[in-house]
Amino acid sequence: MLLGDRVLAMRAEPMARGQAERLMPLLEEVLAEAGHVWGDLARIGVGVGPGNFTGIRIGVSAARGLALALDIPAIGVSGFEIIAEAEGPDAIPAIPAPQGQAYTWRDGAPVFCAAEDLPGASGLPEPQEMARHIARVATRTEAAPAPVPLYVKPADAAPPRDAPPEIVDDLG
Repeated sequence: MLLGDRVLAMRAEPMARGQAERLMPLLEEVLAEAGHVWGDLARIGVGVGPGNFTGIRIGVSAARGLALALDIPAIGVSGFEIIAEAEGPDAIPAIPAPQGQAYTWRDGAPVFCAAEDLPGASGLPEPQEMARHIARVATRTEAAPAPVPLYVKPADAAPPRDAPPEIVDDLG
């Protein structure tokens, strides 16, 4: 949690699972540590990816829900914006992806490539620094449409083989 450029409270917990159950209690702890309540927030910054599919969906959904409930803007910040904030606008981003791959930014769009093709590229900072950069970018970004996850490649999960159920309205 930032006030101006001063960090009031910050938490990062590496987790393989359970993010959805832990997120709201974690946010409550951060607010309490900072001596604030939900109503004190002026805006919410949220990382939108690319990255872990489930984690990003959880974070973006929570930010959108809180912003709606609190009537404040939620600002999505991509990993590419985080790297530019941390390393400067000329940095070549390399966000880790599965199987030795990386996400980078070329010609105004995200690209999925082999990590070895990005020598000298800048990766994401440590989680606590990443949170600080998200907050800084969100603070100076004008309110925008609600944040959405940034997916560079399709989900690894196979689509269902069966067609979705058909909803029939027999009430009329």
